[in-house]
Amino acid sequence: MNKKEKIVQAAIEVFKEKGIEKTKISDIVKLANIAQGTFYLYFPSKLSVMPAIAEIMVEKTITAVKNNVREDEPFFIQMEQVVDAVFNITSEYREILALIYAGLASTEHLKEWETVYQPFYSWISEFLTKAKNSGTIRDSLHVERTSKLFIGLVESAAEQIYLYDTKQDDQANIQKAEVLDFLTHALNVKK
Repeated sequence: MNKKEKIVQAAIEVFKEKGIEKTKISDIVKLANIAQGTFYLYFPSKLSVMPAIAEIMVEKTITAVKNNVREDEPFFIQMEQVVDAVFNITSEYREILALIYAGLASTEHLKEWETVYQPFYSWISEFLTKAKNSGTIRDSLHVERTSKLFIGLVESAAEQIYLYDTKQDDQANIQKAEVLDFLTHALNVKK
């Protein structure tokens, strides 16, 4: 791991343990085993680490989606595989995601969100373009805009279960079914 990665990993651990407000940069550098000045070479404040943490989570999500989606399956099944992957990542990393949202929402770094998400938007855009070109979904679809709506819907649905309704894990399958039904109708998926 390079120094920046050490800082980000240490920040994740310290934020999880102490919370955002109680975490000090000295806590992060101590865990990362680096000098405090080194921290400032990469980040101007503790909250400026949040976009880097968000990037890691987006990378994990994209990797999970790519690993879960099987090319030989029909689009509807692939769509279900995307939803499953996002729900699984949200469940597994619920604490980190909650930290990211709290940290980004309380700073000027919220505007970096779209940049952090661009690789995921691109992947979903390609996914939808293939389906549109094959006639599997409606032809009038605006792929780039819909990719953002697709991701927003799926992530929000997963977050409702795993971040806000933490005692509702058993409701995940019902929530996924509703999301898939909604997407099927919105995209006019031909099965």
